[in-house]
Amino acid sequence: MNDKPYDTWDNIKKNLDISPEQQAEIQLEQDIIEATIEARKKNNLTQRDLSKKSGVKQPVIARIEKHINSPQTNTLIKLLYPMGYTLRVVPLKELK
Repeated sequence: MNDKPYDTWDNIKKNLDISPEQQAEIQLEQDIIEATIEARKKNNLTQRDLSKKSGVKQPVIARIEKHINSPQTNTLIKLLYPMGYTLRVVPLKELK
């Protein structure tokens, strides 16, 4: 059996050699997913409720929320629209 302890996620990330642009892309996706989860919860919806309203299957919603699958833009719109939300493109300087 291997006596070496498992490596930490921080150590693994250091070895991935992710560019700043890739890191920004990852962070943006995480922020969008978290905002979608927050919108669902503010609307007092379960994943199953949102599935019925959006037409997106509940397992797909679960995989997106667990960061297993990257959501496509059309899927995000399908999820957000019935909750009264949309996506918007804004200049980065407005986010600071």
